[in-house]
Amino acid sequence: MAINPNTDFTSGAVLTADQMNRLPRGVMARGVSSADYTLTTTLAQATGMSVTFTAVANRYYLVTYYEAQAQTPSVLGNTTIELRQTNATGTQLAQAVLVNETAAIDQGNLMIVKTLTFTAGSVTLVGCAKTSSTTGGPSLIRSGNREALLLVEDIGPA
Repeated sequence: MAINPNTDFTSGAVLTADQMNRLPRGVMARGVSSADYTLTTTLAQATGMSVTFTAVANRYYLVTYYEAQAQTPSVLGNTTIELRQTNATGTQLAQAVLVNETAAIDQGNLMIVKTLTFTAGSVTLVGCAKTSSTTGGPSLIRSGNREALLLVEDIGPA
């Protein structure tokens, strides 16, 4: 869909409903978690990473899923996060992978940023995670200063 930008505002002009509806509406949903999550080889919803909001048709939503510290297995492999709609078996919307190319634990952050549109109505988005091997105890490491975040922002009309 093409971007539908707002018009220029001029002093003394009447602000219309159409102009107001073209403005971003801001944060629609936010999920945070400071609880560690131990990874398995089966894709599952990560602790605290589920949000539900009411979508409006023909609007863009900027979705961010961020894991501040992800740990890989201690063997060659990877740690993966995914953004999915409805639940862990729902439609995959995006994916990020931390690859471990050595036989030692590796750590890094993972982030998904995606612009999406939805049909009107209730939408549930979930942040999911998995690993290729459980050797070495791969996990998503979180704390009060290192929270996981799932954020949905309305950024304007499509």
